[in-house]
This record gives sequence, C-alpha cells and structure tokens, in this order.
Amino acid sequence: MASRLLNRIHAGSRLSAASIRSFATAPSPEVAARSPRRLVSSRAPLKTPTAKASTTVGRGNPNFVETLPTTADEIDIPPEAYGGGVSSESVPSSHDFLSPPTSKNGSSSSSAPSSIPVEFAESAVIGGSPRDPSHPDWSRSYFGLSTQPFPKEVAEVLMTPIDPLDVEIKPDGLVYLPEIKYRRVLNKAFGPGGWGLAPRSETNVGPRVVSREYALVCLGRLVAIARGEQEYFDPNGIPTATEACKSNALMRCCKDLGIASELWDPRFIREFKSKYCTEVFVEDVRTKKKKKLWRRKDQPAFEYPFKET
Repeated sequence: MASRLLNRIHAGSRLSAASIRSFATAPSPEVAARSPRRLVSSRAPLKTPTAKASTTVGRGNPNFVETLPTTADEIDIPPEAYGGGVSSESVPSSHDFLSPPTSKNGSSSSSAPSSIPVEFAESAVIGGSPRDPSHPDWSRSYFGLSTQPFPKEVAEVLMTPIDPLDVEIKPDGLVYLPEIKYRRVLNKAFGPGGWGLAPRSETNVGPRVVSREYALVCLGRLVAIARGEQEYFDPNGIPTATEACKSNALMRCCKDLGIASELWDPRFIREFKSKYCTEVFVEDVRTKKKKKLWRRKDQPAFEYPFKET
C-alpha cells in the first residue's frame, strides 16, 4: 500500500515538471503573431560536381572550342607564290596602262591610246594628249584652255557688235539677249556640232532654285565654265527649270568669247534704254494698283491685266 502511494506521488511530480517546462518555453500569442514562422527545410542543398579545367586539346568538356582554326593550318601556300617562280612580266600593273605600248624592236608606239582622263598639266596640245588624244573627261579636265586663239574669221563672228533689234528688255528694266541668239552665233562661228555644253557637277535642287555647273567646249577645247541657275515655284516645274538653268549657264559662258558683251556694259545699257525703251505707268485692273514698267518703244502697249495710264 505504501509502495503504491509512493509511485503515484512520483508520477504526479513528473507530470507537473513537464507542464512547467512546456509553459516556460511556449511563446505568447502576441509574440507569435509578430514574428513570422520560418520554414526550415530538413533537406540538405544539392551539390553539383565541378568539372576540372583542362588545357589539353581533346580533353575536358568536348562542347567548348579551346583553339580557333587558322588558314595557315588548312592551306598550303607553295613557295612560288612568294615571288620565287612568278615573273614580273606576267603581273599587270598601272605603269603598263600609263606608258605607251612598245613594238617588238623596242620603239614606242602611240597607235592605241588609252582612255585615262587628261589632267590640267597635260593639256598643252590642242589636238590632244599623248595619253588621251580624243576623249578628255570634261567633268574635271581643263584640256585646251588658253592654248592659242581661235582663227581670225571665228573671232570676227564671235565679237560682232550686237544688233539693237535683237536686245529685249524685261518689265523690271533688265536688258537681255534671248538664249537662242547665243546659239546662232556659236553655230555660225564653229558650225553645228562644233561646240557643246558639258556638265561639271550634279544638278543642285534647292527649295526655290535649281543650279548646275557647265563647261563650254568649242572644237574640242575648253573655253569657259559657268554655273547656271533658275527659280521654280512648283515641284512639277523642276524639269523646265533644269533646262532653263542650262541656257543661263550658256549665256554666262559666252561672255568669255565676247558674245553680246555690251549687255554687261553699264554705259551701253543706259544709252539703249534712253534710245529704244520707255518707262510707262500701268494700272492693274484687278487690284487698281499702279506702278512703272519698262518696254521697247517699237512694242505695243501692255495688255491684260495691265492698262497703261
């Protein structure tokens, strides 16, 4: 009986000690709410085995290329390619094209000219250069410039005094010679086909102006260079403005030949206006505005929309 009682007391003391320990270690509800739970995995992280580095070709990881192939490993160049077996006569050079061909006896022959453009320093001969006697590149060449004057009969045609009946005047007072008259003088002096205009630049199309540089070539010689220009007001009129730009360049080039040079002489312009032209008041019938305009005395009065007052 006494032993049973002792066993019950001993078992009760163990239960009370366990409950006291659990109460002491359990967190309070407030602390548990503030601190989030951390899930700790019981599994250990997997370790991947590392591959050993290798510097020997063919070992280690076969998917990586450790060296790059070179052409020296694939192509065998024969020693003759380095100049040992190839003669210099079989290799063409630019010197062969620049120098005139030679005959079998060693003398040079100029029967087959090359097509290399003639530079300014080599344009001393009117008939052509030894390298290119008949086909200069007029886009950059100055072949034949100021080598010698034209024959006397040609010079007389070019420098013939201008006929006042051929001169026109614009309403703003600018005197001019129609471009067809310049072409007639050139045809009379050099003959049709004996002269031409060679473009020396690309056509420059601006917002309102078209311009291009031309060279006047007469009898195979460069005579003058000038840039022509022409205004346009609609993109559809650019082709027409391009043709007018060429005519404007022709008139400017003809100054160097003495054609209609009086039109650039201020004294001639004043005398021509006072003798052959008149300045009149006109009224625009649409807006009723008046202004002064020029016309030749032998021309009729201004027509619509202007009315002389």
